[in-house]
Amino acid sequence: MIEARLRLDRPGFTLDAAFSLPASGISALFGPSGCGKTTVLRALAGLERTAGQVTVNGEPWQDDTRRLFVPTHRRPLGYVIQEAALFPHLSVRGNVDYARRRGAAPQADIAPLVELLGIGPLMDRPADALSGGERQRVAMARALAAAPRLLLMDEPLAALDAARKAEILPYLERLHRELALPIVYVTHVMDEVARLADHLVLMEAGRVRAAGPLAELLADPALPLQQADDAGVVIEARVAAHDEAYGLMQIAFDGGALWVGARPVPIGAPVRARVLARDVSVTRGEPGPTSIVNVLPVVLEGLHAEAHTALLRLRVGLRAEQQHLLARITRKSCDLLALQTGAALYAQIKGVALM
Repeated sequence: MIEARLRLDRPGFTLDAAFSLPASGISALFGPSGCGKTTVLRALAGLERTAGQVTVNGEPWQDDTRRLFVPTHRRPLGYVIQEAALFPHLSVRGNVDYARRRGAAPQADIAPLVELLGIGPLMDRPADALSGGERQRVAMARALAAAPRLLLMDEPLAALDAARKAEILPYLERLHRELALPIVYVTHVMDEVARLADHLVLMEAGRVRAAGPLAELLADPALPLQQADDAGVVIEARVAAHDEAYGLMQIAFDGGALWVGARPVPIGAPVRARVLARDVSVTRGEPGPTSIVNVLPVVLEGLHAEAHTALLRLRVGLRAEQQHLLARITRKSCDLLALQTGAALYAQIKGVALM
C-alpha cells in the first residue's frame, strides 16, 4: 500500500489529506484546480515539505513522529509533469540513458521500455526537435528508465492539444496493462480518469472527499462528481462478439452485455466502456421494437433528487456486487413512473452513445 497523512497550512489554503492507495495500477487524484492535488503529489515526492507521514510498501519516506524525512533524490520514484522538461542539448537516447545510469538499475536494458512507448524511431533525434506528444513519451521513458518503485504523473496531458492527447493515451494504457508499477496520476479531466484509473481519490478544498475503487465511486450518486453533465459509470468487460455487417461489437460483463461501436479488438480481450447517465433511460415494462440496441433488466437501488432531475442508481443482475449504472431523468418522468427503491425496471442505452 501507499499510505499518506499530510498537513500543510498556507494563507487561504489548508491541506489536510489522508489516504491509502493500492500498490498497483493507476490511482487518480481528481478534483478542481486549487484543491491540493499537485501539493499532495509533490509531498509524496518529497518536493513539498508537509507535516505527517508517507509510507510506500512498508518503507517510511516520511514520519514526523520519528523525525524521519527521506529526501527526494533518495526516494525511488519517477516524476512526469505537464512540460516534458527534457535536456535540450541531449538526444532522446541521451535523455533516457542519463536517467538509467542514475537509477536503481544502471545496467538495465532499456529496449523493452523503448518498445513499450514506441520511441525507437526517435532515439537519435535531438530533444528539441520533437513534437509535444513525442516529448511526453520520452519524458515517461526517462522517468521509467530510473527503475522507480512509484511513478507520479502531474497532469501529463494538460499542455497537449486533442490530437496529441489521443496519441499519448494508448501508451498510458499500455503502461497500465504491462507494468506492475503503481502510478499516482493527477488530473481534473474525468475522461482521463474513466479511461485510465483503477482507484480514485476525490479531493475538495484540500481534503479527501472520498476514496476507493473507481467503479464504486462513479456509481455513487451522492458524490459531487456525479452532479456534472458527464456523470456516469465505467464497465470492465471482455469482447464477446463482432457484427461486421453493422459495425458493432458486443462486450460482456458480470450480469449483462452491451453492443458498442466496433473496434479492432479480438474476442476475449479486456475492454473498458463508459456509460454516461444522460444516455440511460428507464421504463417500467420491457420495451417493444425500438431503435435502442441495449435493453437491460435492472433494479432501482437508489434515487438522488436534484433541482429538476433525478439521478438513479441501477443494479444490473441479481447480486448486489454486480455492475451498476446511473440514469439521469427529469423529475416529471420520475413521478410519472412512480419510481421507488427496489422497483424492477429496464434500462435503455444507445449503442452509438457508448465510449
